[in-house]
Amino acid sequence: MRAFETLDGLVAPMDLPNVDTDAIIPKQYLKSIKRTGFGPNAFDNWRYLDEGGPEIDDSSRRLNPDFVLNQPRYQGAEVLLARENFGCGSSREHAVWALDQFGFRVVIAPSFADIFFNNAFKSGLLPVILPEAVVNQLFEEVAASEGYRLTVDLDNECVSTPSGERFAFETDPTRREKLRKGLDEIGMTLQHAEAIRAYEAKRAVEAPWLFSA
Repeated sequence: MRAFETLDGLVAPMDLPNVDTDAIIPKQYLKSIKRTGFGPNAFDNWRYLDEGGPEIDDSSRRLNPDFVLNQPRYQGAEVLLARENFGCGSSREHAVWALDQFGFRVVIAPSFADIFFNNAFKSGLLPVILPEAVVNQLFEEVAASEGYRLTVDLDNECVSTPSGERFAFETDPTRREKLRKGLDEIGMTLQHAEAIRAYEAKRAVEAPWLFSA
């Protein structure tokens, strides 16, 4: 996964509570065993006016001009501003993959569904929890200012606005370190591959019966 340290990104607002994983990536796109190709179908039912599916060419589909992420002012957004309980519903990892492949690196909300929150860290997407009053303020500022950007600093755990206001957030130190290095659990383990091999070689001598075919 991609490493994350500091992001200065355009913000797109999704002013809906309880956005569930089926809305983020509908069930018909979950047949793939790959972790790629989900970006064009993020928010598929809201994003397009016609029905889609894994076998349909998305470039030929009609975009919904009323859907917020289709509006020109939010093209290229890397920060998604959301409402409470974002990512509720089923536990599909595909929802995080779809957001990441759409182009988002950060989702800011007052609260997240637990499984989505955990999946986000494992795939390089930073979920930032801020108080509801702060999120309300950010929604107002995004609406009032086209091209509104936020700076998200993972090392210092803060979100900075164009006016210089800073809002603190918290992340688990282990998860923060994984994000900074761009490593999931397997990647973190493989950093110790040489020590693991040395230990296995030692054990093979000490207890050869454990390694017999």
